[in-house]
Amino acid sequence: MKIRSVVRLAVCGLMGAWLLPVHAAEDRTLGSDLAGLLEYAREHNPELAATRFDADAAAQRAQSAAALPDPVLRAELMDITNQGTNKGTSILPSQVGGTRYLLMQSVPWFGKRDLQRGVAEAQAVQANSEVSATWAELSGRIKSVFAMYYYLSGSEKLNRETLGLMSSLEQVAQARYANGIGTQQDVLRAQVEQTDLQGELLNLEVEQHHAQTRLNALLSRPAMAELAQPAQLRNLPAAAQLEYAVLEEKLRVRNPQLQIADARRNEAEKSRDLAHNNRYPGFTLGVAPTQSGNAVKSWDLMVELNIPLQQESRRSQEREAAAMLSASGARKEALLNQMLADLSESVSALETARRTEALIATRLLPQAELTYQSALSGYETGKVDFAMLLDAQRQTLKARQQRLKAQFETQVRLAEIERLLGEEL
Repeated sequence: MKIRSVVRLAVCGLMGAWLLPVHAAEDRTLGSDLAGLLEYAREHNPELAATRFDADAAAQRAQSAAALPDPVLRAELMDITNQGTNKGTSILPSQVGGTRYLLMQSVPWFGKRDLQRGVAEAQAVQANSEVSATWAELSGRIKSVFAMYYYLSGSEKLNRETLGLMSSLEQVAQARYANGIGTQQDVLRAQVEQTDLQGELLNLEVEQHHAQTRLNALLSRPAMAELAQPAQLRNLPAAAQLEYAVLEEKLRVRNPQLQIADARRNEAEKSRDLAHNNRYPGFTLGVAPTQSGNAVKSWDLMVELNIPLQQESRRSQEREAAAMLSASGARKEALLNQMLADLSESVSALETARRTEALIATRLLPQAELTYQSALSGYETGKVDFAMLLDAQRQTLKARQQRLKAQFETQVRLAEIERLLGEEL
């Protein structure tokens, strides 16, 4: 009986694992790497979804922008009293004096429909570029916050390791004090250092919580939803990919904000041409058969024109459209100049941060660790005092924190460059 119960529990456990939703398993690892966060945000962020719906709506408007207006059908019953004869009054077409049907279709001036379509298509391009711009902004923020999340998590690990090290140093100091070759002051200083580290850990835990909250907000998850600890940062692109000339060319072609500016300028240009087209009249064409009894006895044709007499008003509209075209061009130029400046700053800062990390990893950190090991050996033999040992330990911790900070800076700058380019490197 017991064997059956064990088997039943095992089977239920396996079935539960099979039936567990895939997203539940994914949520447990969400936060460990940047790729998973970006994928989740692309599927769940409501702001990005809203821009996609806007783009769909704009595409639908573009399809109908050049359509002709609906035709109008008019029916006129003439002489419904039959001139007072014994036929009496009727509203049936075959039983009145005559029935006139008028089918009318409004037709704009030549080329106006193409211009209307051009304006709508430019607006659709803007909407599509807004999707790219929203994603570039959103992904850039996620990348920056994830880098901060990694930095805080790494700093917390460093502090905990240092706290364990200080505990070991306290034991060494206590042993020396117990043997009469050390001082109580050394023990107390080790304890003070541990208290300081514990205070820093509390601050790091708070900052890490804030980073998790910001990430959850960007992912459209509950603020207190759990995130996995970050495992690693992205690898940096090759140096050839980060040359300013290469990046500048990509920015001019791919930047979503510049694409929006181009689309707005195109829309302004089409609107200007449309304003000029409004100088000319539109047509209304019509055909009118007349029914008498059960037969159509005559056909009429009709042409109607609207007369564009308010030319001063139209000139004002044309000047307005021309001014908007000039403004869109000036805005694009200003935007491009600012983005090129931001790109130059980010490229320079990324290169500096990368070189700083390499310097710390290859020179400063090994030197600090050797200094600490030397100070520790000297303290154990009584050749170095405890203050010098603590200073060496602080230098080692500082070097490791500086390396983390340099890694954080490179990731933030890389995220800014990719935001400007509108694509990942």
